Amino acid sequence: MRSTYMSAREQVSSRVRISLGWLRGAVARLVLLAIAAVFLFPLYWMLATAVKTDAELAHFPPSLWPAHWEWGNFLAAARYVPLFLYMKNTLVITIWTVIGAVVSNAIVAYGFSGIDWPGRDKVFGLVLATIFIPFPVLLVPLFDIFAHLGWVNTYLPLIVPAYFGNAFWIFLLRQFLLQIPAELSDAARIDGAGELRIFWQIVLPLAKPAIATVAIFAALGAWNDFLGPLIYLQDNSKYTLSIGLAFFRSEHNLRLNLLMAASTVVVTPVILLFLSCQRYFVEGITLGSVR
Repeated sequence: MRSTYMSAREQVSSRVRISLGWLRGAVARLVLLAIAAVFLFPLYWMLATAVKTDAELAHFPPSLWPAHWEWGNFLAAARYVPLFLYMKNTLVITIWTVIGAVVSNAIVAYGFSGIDWPGRDKVFGLVLATIFIPFPVLLVPLFDIFAHLGWVNTYLPLIVPAYFGNAFWIFLLRQFLLQIPAELSDAARIDGAGELRIFWQIVLPLAKPAIATVAIFAALGAWNDFLGPLIYLQDNSKYTLSIGLAFFRSEHNLRLNLLMAASTVVVTPVILLFLSCQRYFVEGITLGSVR
């Protein structure tokens, strides 16, 4: 009798735990959906405004859903300023920046993780300390150097620094490369492989997630960069998308739907990059957390 009573009590307790677990999961999902809606609403408002007509924009209060989808606003925005030319310029800068970031940082990170040499950790600490140098401190010296080299009003000041490494990305890659078993490199050295061959045939294939993370961060940084093009580019035909959006905002008789259409053109590649590579974004946050 007592055994039957305890069994019934355990069943009720188990059902209560299951119900509480389901309730907590449902509440957590509802909270996450609400937070996601808050973050997605500005993107939706941008797209909805981009396809509204001028008459609908003049109406108050504004409608949440466009009564008529005016897709011609995107072509009008492209005629207002040369958006496609600016996009081509931004793509050129972004592609070369990504190549430089991947090559330079991967090589330096391998030198700090896969090769044992005297003073390695001290030099790495020195490189890591450069993260704390504020960029405004370097702004004037860098501009003076590039001006003496004759690089002002060219893409070189925006691209070449990526080929000299970035302290944070070096740290990111180094932490990942330290997780690769050293026995693989040692076995290759015993077989007569040089460091360059080990780096190319063994380390790089295993470090694809980390390299992809660096490439994504470098692409986003180059695509969204505003201060660099503003300082170094002086010719209208060389401007980037970020400068083009600044032109939109500086106009007094600006049509808001054209501004939102131009903003949609700028943001869309970033959103597509995130949706296709979001796994690497998560890995970029957790990279090197487990040794």
